Amino acid sequence: MKNNLILFLKGFAMGSADVVPGVSGGTVAFITGIYDELISTLGNINLSMLKLILKGDFKGFWIRANLKFLLVLFFGILTSIFTLAGVISYLLKYHPEPLWAFFFGLVTASIFYIGKTIDKWDVKVIISFVLGALIAFMITIAPPVKMSDNIFYIFISGAIAICAMILPGISGSFILLLMGSYSTIIFAVKDKNLLLLTVFGSGCAIGLLLFSKLLKWLYTHYEKIIVSILTGFLLGSLNKLWPWKINTDQLLVEHSGGDKEFIQNNVMPNFDSEFLWILLCVFFGFGLLFSLEFAARKLSQ
Repeated sequence: MKNNLILFLKGFAMGSADVVPGVSGGTVAFITGIYDELISTLGNINLSMLKLILKGDFKGFWIRANLKFLLVLFFGILTSIFTLAGVISYLLKYHPEPLWAFFFGLVTASIFYIGKTIDKWDVKVIISFVLGALIAFMITIAPPVKMSDNIFYIFISGAIAICAMILPGISGSFILLLMGSYSTIIFAVKDKNLLLLTVFGSGCAIGLLLFSKLLKWLYTHYEKIIVSILTGFLLGSLNKLWPWKINTDQLLVEHSGGDKEFIQNNVMPNFDSEFLWILLCVFFGFGLLFSLEFAARKLSQ
């Protein structure tokens, strides 16, 4: 029960991160020590497991598919998404700077945490790190497109976004924002639009199964290169998480309730009364990661 609760909380943290454009649930999985098992489990799912079900060997299927791990983890993720979608939307609307500052500190700490797992930084590793940072940075400055609620487009959005969600450093929510589907999905969650959620979930499932196999193979054969690329992704994504922003062009039409969305540009901080509060949120996010690492070591002893 204790292990299941811890795994549920890790899934809850992953879901919380996935709701925010700019933060990856894969980053949380890496931080909390379940990334390897997650990628390995997803990569091992194949059609041969269907034979176990057809033979009635449900216990064998349960063990081979590592379903206990997946069900507890994804239950935590879904619980977080459905309970926090409204909270995150509220914070992004009324208190964006402290929220971005918290995640800026968290991801900055993640760069040190993940980077130190590489024992030797040779030329290949350094080049991979730089390329990862450049790719992530280019993604963060790419202009978003207009919102679309076309069913097929929502399916494709889910398939592409889920690939980013399991990569540390690249936010699936931000990919949705670039594709113009973020608001559609957030409002579908808040309004419990089962049709759109089912289509989006189907896209996520297909994309997850296909991409996880490729990622597992790459991770097995080129671990140092992949980790260095992922660390670079984290560094490049900091551009999106910079707390101080200004609204420029309006991105989407006005929603019900008067909400609007804008393209945002980073600016230098205002050294006013809120500066110290925002800076404190940065340090809180930074310290939280190492607190989680310390707690994880204690729990494993």
